[in-house]
Amino acid sequence: MNPRTVALAIITLIVVAGSLVGLFARRQRQIDLEQWACAGRRFGLVFVWLLMAGEMFTAYTFLGASGWAYSRGAPVLYVIGYWPLGCVIGFFILPLIWEVGRKHRMQTQADFFQVRYGSKALAALVALVGAVCLMPYLQLQLTGLGLIVEEASYGGIHRTPAIVTGFALVAAFVFVSGIRGVAWVSVVKDLLLIGAAVFIGFAVPHIYFGGIGRMFAELARFKPAHLVMPGSTPNLGHAWYFSTVLVSSLGFYMWPHFFAATFTAKNGEILRRNAIVMPLYALALPLMLFVGLAAVLALPGLRDGDLSVLLIVRKTFPAWFLGMVGGAGALTAMVAAAIQLLCAATLYAKNLIRPLFAPSMKEQQVALLSKLIVLALTAAAVLLAIYSSVSLVSLFLVGTNGVAQLFPGVFLGLFSRRATTVGICVGLVTGIAIAAVLTLTNRDPFHGLNAGFLALCFNFAVTVIVSALTRVRFASFDEIPAEVSSVSSAVVPPVTVH
Repeated sequence: MNPRTVALAIITLIVVAGSLVGLFARRQRQIDLEQWACAGRRFGLVFVWLLMAGEMFTAYTFLGASGWAYSRGAPVLYVIGYWPLGCVIGFFILPLIWEVGRKHRMQTQADFFQVRYGSKALAALVALVGAVCLMPYLQLQLTGLGLIVEEASYGGIHRTPAIVTGFALVAAFVFVSGIRGVAWVSVVKDLLLIGAAVFIGFAVPHIYFGGIGRMFAELARFKPAHLVMPGSTPNLGHAWYFSTVLVSSLGFYMWPHFFAATFTAKNGEILRRNAIVMPLYALALPLMLFVGLAAVLALPGLRDGDLSVLLIVRKTFPAWFLGMVGGAGALTAMVAAAIQLLCAATLYAKNLIRPLFAPSMKEQQVALLSKLIVLALTAAAVLLAIYSSVSLVSLFLVGTNGVAQLFPGVFLGLFSRRATTVGICVGLVTGIAIAAVLTLTNRDPFHGLNAGFLALCFNFAVTVIVSALTRVRFASFDEIPAEVSSVSSAVVPPVTVH
């Protein structure tokens, strides 16, 4: 049989099977906003782990990290450094976030700010920042999906129809099943992807060099600069590495979909145990980097490093295996995009549109509006993916620099009574503005440092100074009665302590 036909058939089978799992995950449940966004807060350790850890192993890791290993070299090692550090931070803050989320019936990241600081304007700003920063991440998944299907099908399907078809399926199971559908599809995706990553991570270096150690010896012989900072880049040195690891780890759980996934757990202890076991998932990360590094010598001269994994798999293995890898990669991009779509749509509907334009909107109407926004965001992300050519890791870093600016509001909200609405708002705007200006003017890194890290430093400083000047101490979460903070139906009034 034609290799293209074999690969296409396997890709189609995997994608359709995964989509059906997502569509049937609803299983005759009444999907209100609580079920759609939080799955009734009933997920145990396995589903929370799949939802959080699995959402880190996306097209960004599958294609982007290996692509950076191919094209940039040593700077890509930041992806190994920030994940464990982010889990340490999560161990301490996620159970606290879950507890206040359960008490005050939170469903989104913006709900946290609304309850803590008593401001619908700040909550709307947080929702806007979170949803906008999700768009590059969503674009990353779309672009990755198109690349995977196009290359894995031997060019039989162009990336544009692959993007449109894949994300029509994504919108369908998000629309029908919500976050429960995402979690169930993650089971299928993770079994396929981790198996593929482990196999090719060991097999490719062995086939071409006789092992991982020999591969590094060959790289050190023929391309030594690629293995030390700044690699094959002019300015991504040690300062950039450390600042990027720090800002990425602080922003790790500030992604709105990770933050919201916290509310799906049964209890806070599950989140603490999840933070302990989640780094195990990261063991597959170096294997993807090994494939990208092997391609440096095995496939020299690629114009797009993001294609290195798919092209070396296509060159090395039979069509049926390429179809399996392509199907697993496509499903990975779809699952990641699904939870990002769900979260962005909920933020827009619940925390931006309802409080500002339709405060009398009922929960069921918010759920319907969120589903409609899923369709609109899907269309916007498809257009961005088709007409943009930014590298996958660059898209991820743009989003990370933005969501990391939410960290001061969360950290101070949990551990300080002196952070004020004005301080948090001014600090957030300052951080976003600095990160945006440096990124848009191509000054990232700035004097060797990650632009998002510099922005976060100014964000923290401005927040502390302005909060001290406003001289209003807001109540801690323990001092806010649950009945006051009905985020599901009304704007929370500020609770101050004099």
